[in-house]
Amino acid sequence: MFRFILSFFGGIFTTVTMGIAMVALSVGAVFWMYGRDLPSHESLAQYQPATISRIYSGEGQIIDEFAQERRLFAPADTIPDLVKQAFISAEDKNFYTHDGYDLRGIGAAAYDAVRSRGQDVRGASTITQQVMKNFLLSGDRQAERKIKEIILAARVEEALSKEKILELYLNEIFLGQNSYGVAAASQTYFNKTLTELDPHEAAFLASLPKAPSDYHPVRRKDRLMNRRNFVLKEMMENGYLDEATYETEVAMPLRSVQNGDFESFKAELPPRDYFTDEIRRQLSEDFGEGEFFTGGYTVRATIDAEMQPVAAYALRRQLETYDRGLGQWRGTGKSIEADQLGEWEAALRSLPVARDIDLNGVWRPAVVLEIEDQQLRLGIEGWADGDPAPVVPREDIQWIAGNFFDNFEVGDVVHVRAMTGDSDGSFIRWTLRQVPRAQGGFVAMDVNTGRVIAMQGGFSYQNSVFNRATQAKRQPGSSFKPFVYAAALDSGYSPATIVVDAPIEINTPQGLWRPRNSSNKFYGPTPLRTGIERSRNLMTIRLAEEVGMDIVADYAERFGVYDNMNRFLANSLGSEETTLYQMVSAYAMFANGGERVEPTLVDRVQDRFGRTVYRHDQRECRDCTQLASLDPGFAPRVVSNREQIMDPVTAYQLTSMMKGVVDRGTASGTVKLPVPIAGKTGTTNDAKDVWFVGFSSDIVAGCYIGYDQPRSLGRGASGGGMCGPVFNIFMQEAIAKYGGGAFDVPDECMFIKIDRFTGARLSNDASGPNVVSECFRDGFEPTFGITFDGGFAMGADLPLFEEAGGGGREVTTSTGKKAVVGPKANFGTLSSGGLY
Repeated sequence: MFRFILSFFGGIFTTVTMGIAMVALSVGAVFWMYGRDLPSHESLAQYQPATISRIYSGEGQIIDEFAQERRLFAPADTIPDLVKQAFISAEDKNFYTHDGYDLRGIGAAAYDAVRSRGQDVRGASTITQQVMKNFLLSGDRQAERKIKEIILAARVEEALSKEKILELYLNEIFLGQNSYGVAAASQTYFNKTLTELDPHEAAFLASLPKAPSDYHPVRRKDRLMNRRNFVLKEMMENGYLDEATYETEVAMPLRSVQNGDFESFKAELPPRDYFTDEIRRQLSEDFGEGEFFTGGYTVRATIDAEMQPVAAYALRRQLETYDRGLGQWRGTGKSIEADQLGEWEAALRSLPVARDIDLNGVWRPAVVLEIEDQQLRLGIEGWADGDPAPVVPREDIQWIAGNFFDNFEVGDVVHVRAMTGDSDGSFIRWTLRQVPRAQGGFVAMDVNTGRVIAMQGGFSYQNSVFNRATQAKRQPGSSFKPFVYAAALDSGYSPATIVVDAPIEINTPQGLWRPRNSSNKFYGPTPLRTGIERSRNLMTIRLAEEVGMDIVADYAERFGVYDNMNRFLANSLGSEETTLYQMVSAYAMFANGGERVEPTLVDRVQDRFGRTVYRHDQRECRDCTQLASLDPGFAPRVVSNREQIMDPVTAYQLTSMMKGVVDRGTASGTVKLPVPIAGKTGTTNDAKDVWFVGFSSDIVAGCYIGYDQPRSLGRGASGGGMCGPVFNIFMQEAIAKYGGGAFDVPDECMFIKIDRFTGARLSNDASGPNVVSECFRDGFEPTFGITFDGGFAMGADLPLFEEAGGGGREVTTSTGKKAVVGPKANFGTLSSGGLY
């Protein structure tokens, strides 16, 4: 009997042992089979998550950020224990004790699934397993993926510390509202740093990984509150909170940015504008778009936060003044349907209209609700029940041509701003505004470093993201002429050299080209100085022909105006397109004595680890390493390594001549500043493009205005008249901040007084409005009285000083034939370049 019992239990033992062995072998076989081709977990040690690239002003303020996934990386040692404890309590209470997987949790989940016949399927993944799923595996619910997850989790637990695994988890996890990682989520939901979070806020964040969309802080507030309180209870039961703290925290209301309890971090950021978007565009080209949006770069911009609003105001003011002078009403082109007017606030908020305009006050979107006899009754965004009443009186609309009732319909979306008194800021009335159709650009930079301190690429970035300062290719017109004159001055000409201003006609494949001066007059032999001051086209063409277009083009390319300029003679008048950005940086080299300037919107770029990967200023400080031992009052020597691309005497001669443009030439009526200013206007045929680029001893700035689809700005439009005021408004503030003084005179300059009308040499004691003290190269004895005509033959009966206007005048051409030249000789338009 005993032997039988022993044999019986021996059989059972053998069967159990064999069963266990078979199960172990089967499990081992399964794990071996699925563990063969798994991705390497070693890459997690070098993990660099996609993080936000941020742009900072020179004062260290964040002015913009760019990201594919909004993530702020937080190393494990910077994440407070409170936050770690909240997530561990919510997701994996045994995190610090298990080996990557939790068998008890897996068993409980399996039991619930079997008992509910598949209706109650819940995850049993540890934090380590979730890291494996997020980084190395897919997110599908399959047994195969679970097995791989467990295998990888066990492996990574041997390779990485618990804190490193938690760091990966807390920085990678998606927490809703386009926020990845706890640092970004803390800012998104509470506008707080992680160290500022209270326990109930940490529990709020820890409630979200389960399903962020199901725990929205506004739409699913009750559900999120229950989940948050559950996490707080778990934190107490796990020993992370005492009972008194738990009672206090669980009683706290559910507060969030989305619910309006905190101000959004976005409110601290200025609206995205042309400056930061151009940085994005340029750095995306340099580093690659994907790398810039995910690399976590820290970008220090060159923008001057005080001068950028001045640039925006100056350009907007001129564009609006021109637009209102046309008397045409267009509005926004958008409207709200009649059946939506009962909920006009929500309908208006959803419309993509510009909300970034601040011109004599903030422009607000509004909708026309009623058209009354003497006023428009509006619904104004952010002013639904505000005082004063949201109406625009009829007197405000007198500038608009046409019938009052024909211009508006109920439901029209418009812009309005509050008109206030200049003296006390008291409210006068609501006034209608509209984004002008004519556009433009403005750029200002330091003449010595190329640092762009202000840039405005149009009237409103939200209305049009196209940056007309850097992306618009336009004809510079007569603002290109200084490069023709620079080529001539370096070729042996002087400001007193005489060039004939007389009619020219040239056979081209497109027909006979008869360029003209803006006045439809010609003025005979004239010094170069007067030619540029009065922007004489015929002189410029003769000069370009005499010097040679190859040399002119070489200068334009050397200064960066063009990459490869065509050698057509019409291009000497600025008929070939370039950008305002390129023109302004080229003028900076006139202002600084002919040294190369590389324009930049960025001072420095650092990677996520703080390493500098780009620095604009490459100058050497020879004494900086011994700065501590320098004598008091002794400054370190900073050595410039800039290339000299123009003779300093030529640069000064050209600057002096362009100073005459401002003092008594085509810009004298609109540019009036307390320090010496040099510059050049530009107006293309039919005034399709108008320019002014000018500079002080410290700052160079340029303006361009024109329609995006080129067409005439109207009779009388000019660079001096339209862009001159923009430059003047900006430079008044720039000079107040940066100063300005006389332009540096090279040691090689020898001054001789000349008559600016005839070019004749005058005595040293000569004075009067026609006398100019002109710079000549020291050691070079100038020759006076020689006249250049550019190789164009002149007939004996060619008048030199009389007006070539009226009904036309017969002249002798270079071929010996007769031709009539007069006001109807208007060949060219877009292809014939600048006028004045």
